[in-house]
Amino acid sequence: MAQTSQPPLPPTGKYIHSVRESSRALREKANVQISTESIKRLLFSPSFTSTFERLKVAHGMALPLNFPSVASELNLLSLLSLMNFASGYRVPLHEATGRGAFDSIRAFIFSLYITSSIGTEDDLLSARGMQKITEGQVADFMGVAGKIHIERPHPDIPGVKVGELGGPVWELVQLVTKVMKETGIILANGGYHDLGSFVLEALKEGEKAKEKADVINPECEVAVERLVKAFPSFRDMSVVEGQPIYCFKKAMLTLHAIALRFGSSPTPPFPIPRTDNLPIFSDNVIPSLLIHLGVIDLSTSKPSLGVGSLFQEANRKETLDALLALPPPPPVMKLTSIPKEGPLLTPPQAFTLRACAIDACELIVETAHNLSDEELVGPDNQDLSWLKKITLPEVDAWLWAVAKDRADYRALERFALRGTTYF
Repeated sequence: MAQTSQPPLPPTGKYIHSVRESSRALREKANVQISTESIKRLLFSPSFTSTFERLKVAHGMALPLNFPSVASELNLLSLLSLMNFASGYRVPLHEATGRGAFDSIRAFIFSLYITSSIGTEDDLLSARGMQKITEGQVADFMGVAGKIHIERPHPDIPGVKVGELGGPVWELVQLVTKVMKETGIILANGGYHDLGSFVLEALKEGEKAKEKADVINPECEVAVERLVKAFPSFRDMSVVEGQPIYCFKKAMLTLHAIALRFGSSPTPPFPIPRTDNLPIFSDNVIPSLLIHLGVIDLSTSKPSLGVGSLFQEANRKETLDALLALPPPPPVMKLTSIPKEGPLLTPPQAFTLRACAIDACELIVETAHNLSDEELVGPDNQDLSWLKKITLPEVDAWLWAVAKDRADYRALERFALRGTTYF
């Protein structure tokens, strides 16, 4: 994993508050600018207003599988959230399989489910099975078994090359295996059959905290704290130039994915957390897109962080005008080209941009909710009053989904960080 220094865990009851507070503090320390003008330009743009309703819940976490029980589905959804990383390997995965990072992880989870015999020794979805999984199995389930070797010159025979394990895809296989084993050991040592059992207990514990009036959505605070304290892969935090930063992307997304899947039921099978007020689930896509769409301005950023030189093509007027306009006609044929690799960042740079995205989305929602009645009348008397009701998870979903929805957005560079299991 990419090495970072970690701050102390936030105080109990302040995990979600710490995400907001530390993100704004780091953005301001980095001197990254976000103007009200740039936010309104996005909110009123044809790109946003024409697609928001369709894409505002498109987190991609749906599981089109048949489950023997609610517990089985909760476990698989929790595992998908836990393993939702690999963004830094997007281009190598496209080269190896034709799939991006999230699609590769989802294919891995699907393969685990299809090949596992629940309740038996071969159940790789259980704590015991997770401990036993091998790198070879992970490579097979991800469909990259033939892509984890690199060729090197033979040390003794000139002109002869030998294959050995290596390369970025092999690095990812090792990370996936490490997280699976590590999580399985922690669950087994705690007496849990699987990750779903742990999450269910956290949800029930959170439900008991709803009486607290001094915390917004205390059930989310409790569940996020349980996940972060228990599992290193959820401990998404660092220190950047002396400033603590807490993102907790996967822990919060776990709760939101559960709320989306089970929250609409008239009789939910277990307590459902209220997630409408959660901060965004910051990865590499959302910060990159907010830079390309002119919301995050890196031009005045602190030189020592080295982010000011990134995304030099962003914010050119003609490019920005095209991105904020109505989507271009879809291509006749599905694009199959390998995406262009974005800038490879250091952990401090990545945490800085992710913090900027968290704070930018807070400001986007705050701005939208405070628009005047005059501003809510669009071209041709278009009713934009719905802008006053948008939520942070909806803005997150729109940014993440629109990045895949438009061909010109898919072609935009995204930053990458290798060696992390946080996003």
